[in-house]
Amino acid sequence: MAAGILLSRLFGLVRQRAFAHYLGNSDAADAFMAAFRIPNFLQNLFGEGALSASFIPVYAGHLGRGDRTEADRTANAVLALLGLVIAVLVMLGVLLAPLLVTVIAPGFSGAKRELTIQLVRILFPGAGLLVASAWCLGILNSHRRFFMSYAAPVAWNLAVILALVIWGRTHSAGSLAVAAAWGSVVGSALQVAVQLPQVLRLTGRLRPVLTTASDSIRTVVRNFVPAFMSRGVVQVSIFVDELIATLLPTGAVAALAYSQTLAILPVSLFGLSVSAAELPAMSSTAAVGQEVNADLRNRLDRGLRQIAFFVVPSAMGFLALGHILAGALYQTGEFTRSDTLYVWGILAGSAVGLLASTLGRLYSSTYYALKDTRTPLRYAGVRLAGTVMLGFPFALAVPGLVGIDPKWGAAGLTVSAGIAGWIEFALLRRSMNRRIGRTGLTIGFQLRLWTAAAVAAAVGWGIQSAAPGWAPIPLAAIVLVPYGLVYFGLTTMFGLPEARALWGKGGVAR
Repeated sequence: MAAGILLSRLFGLVRQRAFAHYLGNSDAADAFMAAFRIPNFLQNLFGEGALSASFIPVYAGHLGRGDRTEADRTANAVLALLGLVIAVLVMLGVLLAPLLVTVIAPGFSGAKRELTIQLVRILFPGAGLLVASAWCLGILNSHRRFFMSYAAPVAWNLAVILALVIWGRTHSAGSLAVAAAWGSVVGSALQVAVQLPQVLRLTGRLRPVLTTASDSIRTVVRNFVPAFMSRGVVQVSIFVDELIATLLPTGAVAALAYSQTLAILPVSLFGLSVSAAELPAMSSTAAVGQEVNADLRNRLDRGLRQIAFFVVPSAMGFLALGHILAGALYQTGEFTRSDTLYVWGILAGSAVGLLASTLGRLYSSTYYALKDTRTPLRYAGVRLAGTVMLGFPFALAVPGLVGIDPKWGAAGLTVSAGIAGWIEFALLRRSMNRRIGRTGLTIGFQLRLWTAAAVAAAVGWGIQSAAPGWAPIPLAAIVLVPYGLVYFGLTTMFGLPEARALWGKGGVAR
């Protein structure tokens, strides 16, 4: 799964680099990033959130009991229901695009607003196709087929990259944004197409039937509603950040998107991969009647350690060396050195809540395996409230109070979102501990991780200081590679099983 996600994210970084090269932090870039958020809402809700949380535990449970007939019946009914709901939502999205843009981008006006509306209408059908991709993901994950479902977005990224490269030199910024949007629609269809052969081998021919007659289907629908609302709350918090960013100077929306592309990489690679891999396993264990608490504690603690081992150096890297990473990936064409420093500031703010976001995903998956979708919903609501209450002052008031450029309010957004993320994580952990027993990372383990990351960052800074004037990509190579090696070397010296397993010396980390 991590390999599939890594491949997908690498192509995503190439896509963002091409986007930065041709559009930089222009009005057209702001318009595309804002427009993409609206239909992408559907994918995020149905893909990695509500559908996985409600469908996989039921479907994987049937597989765990060997009941293939009921599993197939559930899968086909869910596909039909999804198709109906998404068809309606896509139609409404296209028709109500002006209203949606007013809500999520109140700071846009004139040609910038009109371009955003046009892009929303183009992108919405592609987002509808990606919901079918989410259904494929649920099928493949339940059968423990992880690589294809998470590598499939490579096809989508390639379509957008080709659109940017082919029309990048001959079209204006606005026309190029439109071409990239059409590339996104084509890529969405390709993302579904590459998964279908494996899905059909596992399930046989597709037989969508619009029904809620069986208990299994009703369970999926019943669990879907709170899971949908929970993921919706998370997406609304992202929209709040996006809305506030439209009130900041030009470039804030695009820079926020560039930084989020980097910040989401460790969340996806380590938080999502571990959480999504454990969900069907936990669900199958519960389904066959085994004693779940001890097994869940062991799986949860092991997963938390695996996640933290990789996310801690990621957070430290964003904070201390984010300018090197952003420069290597984006600093080309219309994207200048000042843009690199701007993205670094926003990325450093993301480091505040990075560990909480990734660990929180695994706790949420544990609730979902227990068929509890309501507890994560409650705490996601707390996170949203924190994002709103902290986001506006951090972004709009703090820069003026400390006497800095208002554009740096974008960094305030990521800091405030990180604080809200820690509050949500603390609540998820406390409630789970009351339910299955004590879980979590020990203080000693965390201290060793952060110490190793801090020493590695100091080494990176030293190398950077000795190489003034180097181009971004060579500089990243001579700084980031030693940074990683020092971190992994020190954690091995500290005797951490996760590090020894990485070098092939310790087997599976315990």
